[in-house]
Amino acid sequence: MQLRYRYRIYPTNEQRQALAQAFGNARVVYNDAVRARQDAYRAGQKYPTGTVLQKRLITDAKHTEERGWLAKCSNIVLQQAIRDCDTAYRNFFDSLKGKCAGRRVGAPRFKSKRDRRQAIRLHTGGFSIRSNGKLRLARIGDVKVAWSRDLPSAPSSVTVIKTADDRYFASFVVETGDDTLPEAVDEHGQDVEIGLDLGLSTFAVDQHGRVIDNPRFVRRAERKLKRLQRELSRKQRGSNNRAKARKKLARQHAKVSDTRQDWLHKATTSIVRENQTIVLEDLAVSGLARTRLAKSVHDASWGAFRRLLDEKAARYGRQLIIINRWLPTSQTCSACGRIDGAKPLSVRTWSCPCGAVHDRDRNAARNILAAGRAERRNACGGDVRPHTGAVAAEAGSSGTPRGDTAPRAA
Repeated sequence: MQLRYRYRIYPTNEQRQALAQAFGNARVVYNDAVRARQDAYRAGQKYPTGTVLQKRLITDAKHTEERGWLAKCSNIVLQQAIRDCDTAYRNFFDSLKGKCAGRRVGAPRFKSKRDRRQAIRLHTGGFSIRSNGKLRLARIGDVKVAWSRDLPSAPSSVTVIKTADDRYFASFVVETGDDTLPEAVDEHGQDVEIGLDLGLSTFAVDQHGRVIDNPRFVRRAERKLKRLQRELSRKQRGSNNRAKARKKLARQHAKVSDTRQDWLHKATTSIVRENQTIVLEDLAVSGLARTRLAKSVHDASWGAFRRLLDEKAARYGRQLIIINRWLPTSQTCSACGRIDGAKPLSVRTWSCPCGAVHDRDRNAARNILAAGRAERRNACGGDVRPHTGAVAAEAGSSGTPRGDTAPRAA
């Protein structure tokens, strides 16, 4: 399995200038490649191959007055920019043909020099790790690296990144061995399963009622972010004070992002290590992000949480099951299976005519786990099939078979 290991690097002032030139040259070559393919499309011609573009946009361009400054940059960086353009178009066409899962990928666009995040990629031959621990980059030199952990194997490529708050990172691609963990079983030898109901008041609740609190990173930093944003808006455009204010705001945003990422990694690692099977609901995040709950939904980062769970489950030999978003998990009694109808978010507990009293989130987590078991075992019967939707007609419920017609936040 290929993984990325990222480390903070500390280039000198001269190396920062060389990196800035490499970022700009790679961006120009990438944009030239996109433009060449757009021109070929408009002219009804066949797309030029990467080899043709490398000769035209790098080798030949270096001998022109307009692009002569490309010679000051490593050829590996420029060639990789064209390969990245090839990959972007390949993903775009595969998405159009339905070969890629998920949302449709858009056509490659031009990169802007005003983007605060810049990056270049180098493969083997363009970088090496010195015996003194420094990272040798072609045409840039030996850069100091803060090695927070050892690399598991020799890296095949490195991406040098400059963030909006003027920090530099080196992201290595490495091969890892078998990281499969021993099976998580209980005292009876059964696989440990967990069903998680994601929400906003609490980040997640499992079938046992255990709660993962929502940290609300943006909400906690909102006051400081507003103040820094007001200070930035008052500064004159193009002034040094505006650049300083922009950097302060970028640092605060980076702090919020880094804190959230650290929390998500720790939470997902704990869940994957302790459970053999994890069941989640396929929430309509993009739909909820267009409602009045948008800021809270983005702050919760359900998409990143699910992506990390998916990656770590595959890495450690666990199973992640995503159930249909249209199952009425919040409306169904986990005891008798009766669908009790839609309920506003203010209703946190409700009683079923069968006598069961349910906490909204815990009841939903139980139904999510039941649906996940049916999905995993691919079987039928009372001990496998979840109650959700199965006995709605017998119970005489007024709920619709598809469950909630609007995206659910909790």
